[in-house]
Amino acid sequence: MFQPSVSMEFQSCTTLRVQASRIFLYAFFSVGIVCTVVGNFLVVLSIAYFKQLQSPTNSFVMSLAVADCLVGLIVMPYSMIRTVEGCWYFGALFCQLHSSLDVMLCTASIFHLSCIAFDRYYAVCNPLVYSLKMSHHRVALLIVVCWAVPMLISFGPIMLDLHIAGMDILLPEDACVFLVNRIYAVMASLVAFYLPMAIMLVAYWKIFKAAKRQAMQISAMESQMAAGVGKDSSKKQRHRNTMKREGKAAKTLGIIMGVFLLFWMPFFTVNIVDPFIEYSTEVVVWDIFLWLGYINSSLNPFLYGFFNRSFRRAFLMFMGCRVCLPGSLFPVLAHSS
Repeated sequence: MFQPSVSMEFQSCTTLRVQASRIFLYAFFSVGIVCTVVGNFLVVLSIAYFKQLQSPTNSFVMSLAVADCLVGLIVMPYSMIRTVEGCWYFGALFCQLHSSLDVMLCTASIFHLSCIAFDRYYAVCNPLVYSLKMSHHRVALLIVVCWAVPMLISFGPIMLDLHIAGMDILLPEDACVFLVNRIYAVMASLVAFYLPMAIMLVAYWKIFKAAKRQAMQISAMESQMAAGVGKDSSKKQRHRNTMKREGKAAKTLGIIMGVFLLFWMPFFTVNIVDPFIEYSTEVVVWDIFLWLGYINSSLNPFLYGFFNRSFRRAFLMFMGCRVCLPGSLFPVLAHSS
């Protein structure tokens, strides 16, 4: 894909917002940052502490929470200052590092969601081979891939300026604008978002069809059990509960995936279109779409707590400082869903 040389020069930044709006934005973004860090840290802590939550699926969830927590710790604070002040006070080198971390952690998030979709596909559609396909070794390997590939497509091109090859950009010291050439915009967006999105949509479509079949099987089992048919009713009960649990887990993670795609789709759409319209997208549009993506990192823990009783109970136990009490592990196990 050929791109002609592009020459751009940016003026030194000026703070245009009045004091009241700056205070409001700092307060709003700070709440989002705190929710992102605390919420995702609770997810990590819950899975690490409660053995009942330690499953192949939750290994991906835990690693995803680490990525989202890092977004809140090392990406969002600097983006907040840049958005509110309209200036970059941390130098050109840290601008590159910040952009690299931003791209890497966002990509790591969607890679983890792809692995979660893969995990749920086998758990719901092929339960007999699930333990073989999602062994501890394979889960660990997939998590390494979820971090290694995003690192390669972010730090490599950005720190080596490959993302702006063919572009003559003159940035002042107090500006940090992440512009990319057409090749990087298309390739990075495909790898980081669109291809994983297609994989996830196909996986969850198959899961949805399998869940419908299982719902019919559950209904039939319940009818048989109500009529007292079959000598192995306890075995059928366990099978019915397993199908219900896997179906509910798939639904919860499907909602999390859907929210992620909804919040990041605008950013990646503009990211891939902007180089082809001569970088005419307004800065305020970039900021809005970027912060939509950031806010998604703070939503996952609330989605876990709302849809999953085990996580909800674990969160409440940590927030109520009840994890050290005798028998504190039992409620999560007894009421897991």
